[in-house]
Amino acid sequence: MVATAMNIHDTIGIDLVAMCANDLIVQGAEPLLFLDYFATGKLEVEVGKAIIKGIAGGCKLAGCGLIGGETAEMPGMYALGDYDLAGFCVGAVERDDILTGDRVATGDVVIGLASVGLHSNGFSLARKVVGVAGLTLQSPAPFDLDTTLGEAMLVPTRMYVKSCLAAIGEGGVHALAHITGGGLTENIPRVLPDGLGVELDAAEWLVPDIFKWIAKAGGVASDEMNRTFNCGVGMVCIIAPDRVEHLRSVFEANGERVFTIGSVVSISGDTPAIQISNPEAQWQS
Repeated sequence: MVATAMNIHDTIGIDLVAMCANDLIVQGAEPLLFLDYFATGKLEVEVGKAIIKGIAGGCKLAGCGLIGGETAEMPGMYALGDYDLAGFCVGAVERDDILTGDRVATGDVVIGLASVGLHSNGFSLARKVVGVAGLTLQSPAPFDLDTTLGEAMLVPTRMYVKSCLAAIGEGGVHALAHITGGGLTENIPRVLPDGLGVELDAAEWLVPDIFKWIAKAGGVASDEMNRTFNCGVGMVCIIAPDRVEHLRSVFEANGERVFTIGSVVSISGDTPAIQISNPEAQWQS
């Protein structure tokens, strides 16, 4: 909906691929091939070309092949100008090398790879806040007057495949969590064994200005922000303590901005799996 409102269609295909490929890499799998599905009321050739250009660009970033796809015109289903995208990615990993989270242990270090914006989640809330603030997607972004709110929202999801594959190959990566819908509080627990949790320090990573603006302009509480958005951390890596410095350098050599954000701890009873200290630090200017 944002892409259509802004008439910017060449980035959303990158989002589509990244959401699939980043989900593969958390299992240690290398993306091999991608297929897309593009449905619309009536095919607008230039829009279709821009979308496919983005998908092809996303596949190049992920290192996988775009081997085919489906295009469907359904005027009874979609209004003029509307379209829908879906896709799937196939990857491969040696059975003994699959990341299942079973290696995660107390004392492991949690590092975060920086995000570059909303990525592909939380758009319903973000669009709601634009309206609450009395602005439009075409309005200058209050946090960056050189761009519009719509353009800021359409910065494509970062592709973590290359850097994570490099780190996995060095040894010491015990688990990866792609921070999508559910944010930090609901995605990290998926890779934690029973009885283990993670303590995060919000003062240890940088939150992009777009999230600070959403929190302030929409009056959105910290807990809600952290279970809706990535809030500046697009991929979480749980690493053996003796491999942290080496793997930080590997990630940085592959273009990532890296934050050491917490550690794995033992938990019991009703203790939340994810505990975030200094939450107010996230929203400070």
